[in-house]
Amino acid sequence: MTVHPVLVFLAGLVVITLGAELLLRTASRLAALLGLEPIVIGLTVVAIGTSLPELAVGIAAASGGSSELAVANIAGTNIANILLILGLSAAIRALPLRQLSIRLDVPLMIATSIVLVIMAADGILSTVDGVLLILGALIYFVALLKVTRREKSSIKREYAEEYSPGALFRRTGPLTVLTNLLGLAAGIALTIFGAELLVDGAVAMARALGVSDAIIGLTIVAVGTSAPELATTLVATIKDDRDVAVGNLLGSSITNILFILGITIVASPNDLEVSREILLFDLPLSAAVAIACYPVFRSGQRVSRLEGVIFVSLYVLYVGVLIFIRA
Repeated sequence: MTVHPVLVFLAGLVVITLGAELLLRTASRLAALLGLEPIVIGLTVVAIGTSLPELAVGIAAASGGSSELAVANIAGTNIANILLILGLSAAIRALPLRQLSIRLDVPLMIATSIVLVIMAADGILSTVDGVLLILGALIYFVALLKVTRREKSSIKREYAEEYSPGALFRRTGPLTVLTNLLGLAAGIALTIFGAELLVDGAVAMARALGVSDAIIGLTIVAVGTSAPELATTLVATIKDDRDVAVGNLLGSSITNILFILGITIVASPNDLEVSREILLFDLPLSAAVAIACYPVFRSGQRVSRLEGVIFVSLYVLYVGVLIFIRA
C-alpha cells in the first residue's frame, strides 16, 4: 500500500520535532550537569539544538541526491526566522534588543549571508567551502563565549531563569547522567529517522505537484524545520524573556549557515549543487533580509509591533511569489 506523500511528510515532521526536542532537553541538562553557565547553554547548546532539524534534513537530502532541497532549506529557514518568526514575535509584543545582538549577531548574520552568496557563485558548494564554514562556526562560538562574559547581569539572569540546573530540572526532575545520555541517543535516532521521512515526503510532494525540490524546501520544509525556533521564540516572548528570544533566533540563523550547512556539505557524498534560481533570488534575498535588520535594530534598539507586522507581510509576499510565479 502506498502512503500519501503529505502523510509521510507530516509523520516525518512530528518525529523530527519530537526527536530534536528530546535531544535539546537532554543536551541542555547534560551541559548544566557539566557546570556550563546558563548563558553559554542558551547561546550555544540551544542555538545548535533548535537547528538540528535543518541539519538532519540537509544531510538526508544531500545523501539522497537532492542537494537543491538541502540548500533551499537553509535559505528558506533563515528568511522564515527573521520575517516570519521574529516578525510574529514583534507583532505580539515589541522586542527590545541586547547590545550583543546589535554589535555581534546582526553583523555576523549579514557577513555569513554574503559569504554564502559568494561561495555559491560558481553553482557549487564544495568540501572546502564546508570546512571553511565549520571553522567560521568554531571562531563564532569562541568569540561568543568571550563576549558573553561581559554581558549585563539582567541578561544573564534571564538565561539563568531558563537554563540553570534548577530551572532545567524543575521542568523534568533530577535525571541522572546515564538517563540523559540514553535520552540523547534516542533523540538523535528519532531526529535522523524523522528527517528521512520528511525528505522522502517532501520530494514525493514536489514530484506530485510538478514543482522543483527548491520550492518545497523554501516553503513547507523551511517552515516545518523552523518549528523549534518558532516555539522557543514565541514562548520566550509571551513569558517576557524577549532578550533571550531574539538572541536565540539570530544565533540560530548564524548557526544554520556556518555550522549546519558546513556539516551538511562535508557529510555529503558529492559537492552540493546550487540552482540558478536559488543563487540569483533566494540567497541574495536571505542576505538582504539580514542587512535590513541592521537599521531596524539600530532605530530605538527594538523591533516595534509595526515593524513586526511589516516583516510578516513581506514573508507572505515572498511565499506568494514562490507559489504563484516561480512554481
